[in-house]
Amino acid sequence: MLTFLGFAMIATFLVLIMMKKMSPIAALVLIPALFCVFAGKGAHLGDYVIDGVGKLAPTAAMLMFAIVYFGVMIDVGLFDPIVRGILRFCKADPMRVVVGTAVLAAIVSLDGDGSTTFMITVSAMYPLYKRLGLSLVVMTGVAATANGVMNTLPWGGPTARAATALKLDAADIFVPMIPALAVGLLFVFVLAYVLGVKERRRVGTLVLPGQVEREVAEEELVPAVPGASGASAPVSTPVSTSTSTSTSASTSTSTSASASGDGGAGSAAGSAAASASAAHGGGDAATPEDGFQGLDPHRPTLRPRLYWFNAGLTIALLTAMIMELLPIPVLFLLGAALALTVNFPHMPDQKARIAAHADNVLNVAGMVFAAAVFTGVLTGTGMVKHMADWLVGAIPEGMGPHMALVTGLLSLPLTYFMSNDGFYFGVLPVLAEAGAAHGVSPLEIARASLVGQALHMSSPLVPAVYVLVGMAKVEFGDHTRFTVKWAALTSLVVLAAGMLFGII
Repeated sequence: MLTFLGFAMIATFLVLIMMKKMSPIAALVLIPALFCVFAGKGAHLGDYVIDGVGKLAPTAAMLMFAIVYFGVMIDVGLFDPIVRGILRFCKADPMRVVVGTAVLAAIVSLDGDGSTTFMITVSAMYPLYKRLGLSLVVMTGVAATANGVMNTLPWGGPTARAATALKLDAADIFVPMIPALAVGLLFVFVLAYVLGVKERRRVGTLVLPGQVEREVAEEELVPAVPGASGASAPVSTPVSTSTSTSTSASTSTSTSASASGDGGAGSAAGSAAASASAAHGGGDAATPEDGFQGLDPHRPTLRPRLYWFNAGLTIALLTAMIMELLPIPVLFLLGAALALTVNFPHMPDQKARIAAHADNVLNVAGMVFAAAVFTGVLTGTGMVKHMADWLVGAIPEGMGPHMALVTGLLSLPLTYFMSNDGFYFGVLPVLAEAGAAHGVSPLEIARASLVGQALHMSSPLVPAVYVLVGMAKVEFGDHTRFTVKWAALTSLVVLAAGMLFGII
C-alpha cells in the first residue's frame, strides 16, 4: 500500500507542476500532506514536517548565504573575466551561445556547488538569451545537465556518499570513472551544439557592429538585415564599421530599436543577475537603445581594486569547503559577512546589496522548506523504504551477475525521486549486498551508482534547481519537460561508456 501511495504521490506532483495546475511550493506542501492522510498517518504529519525541516535547514542556510556571497562576487566583478571570455566566444551566434552555456556551467561546476554554478551561469547568459530571443529552457536544461555530470566530483557529494555507505575510498570510485564521465560531458557539449543549431534556425543570426574595435560586453546586437524578425534565416552580411562616429551611433540606435522585438532588452536574471547588470533593485531598467551589456562593465558595484582580495577569499572559501574545515553553511555565512564588510563598508550599501538578492534568497529558502514537507512525508511514512524494497525485490534472480548494470539503471529513477542521502545510504548498500552474493565488486556497484547524477540535478528534491529556474524565470514544469529526456540520455551514455571501457 505504501509503495503504491509513494509512486502515486510523486506522479501526482510531477503531473500537476508540468501541467502548471499548481505552483511548485504549493504542490510540495499540499500533495504530501494529502497523501499522508491517505496513508492513515495524518496525525503524525507535524512530526514528519518538523523532522524534514530540521534535516534540510542546514541546506537552506547554505543556499541563503551562498546566494548572498556569490551575488556580491558577481556585483563586484570577480567573474567578469570568465564571462567576457565566454561572451567573446559566443558573439551573436545562437549555437555558440548554447555551447558557451554548457562550457561555462562545466567550468564553474568544478567548485562542487550546484547553486553557485547556476547563479554564475544564469547571471552571465540570461541577458544574451533574452536579447537574442533564445529559449530559456534550453539554457536551464544545458546548465543542469552539464552540472549533473560534474556533480560526481569527489567533493560534489555523491561520490563521497557512495564511499561512506560502502566503506570504500572515494578516489578508487571516482578516478576509474573519469573516462566515462568525460564521454558524458562530451555528449553534453554535442547536445548543446545540436540544440544551438536548432535555435539558430529558429531565431536567425545577429551580428555585432564594431566587434573588431569593441569588447563584446560593450557591443550592441542588431539584426543582420535591419528590421528582420526573430524567425529570419541567418544572413552573413555584416554591418559596416567604417562609417563616422555619429553615423555609426545613429545606425546602432535605430537598429537596436528594431531588434528589441527580437527577444527584448537584455534584462537581468532575477535579483542576483539584476544587481550585476544594474537593472534591478536600485538601477535603471535596460532599454532596447542601451544595447547588449551582459554583466555591465560600468556598474557602480564594481570593486576592481579589491579583485585579488575577492579572488583569494573565494579560493580560500572553496578550499575550506573541500577540506571540510567547517560546516558549509558556516563557511558561507562567514564568507558573506566578510565580503559585504570589505567591499561595502558603508551600511546603506550593505543593505542595498542584501535587498538586491533578497528575492532569490526568499524564493529558494521557501522552496527548500516546502521540499522538506515532501521528503519528510516520504521518509516518515516509510514510503521511500517500501518503494526501494519493491524495486530491489523486482530484480530477476538471473540479473544477479549484472548487478552493476542494474544499479546504473536504477540510479536514474531512484536519484530523481529521492534524495542522494536516501539512495546512497538506504538503497545502495542493499544493491551492493545483492551484487556481492553474485561476485560483483562493491567498487563496480559504487561507480554505477554515479550514473544517474545528470538526471538527479533536475529533480524537484534538489534545492539548487530552484535557484536555476528562479533566476532564469522559467517554470519548473517547463524545465522538467524539456530537460528530463536529455538528462536521462546523458546518464545512459555515461553508463554505456562505463561498460564499454570495462569500468562498470
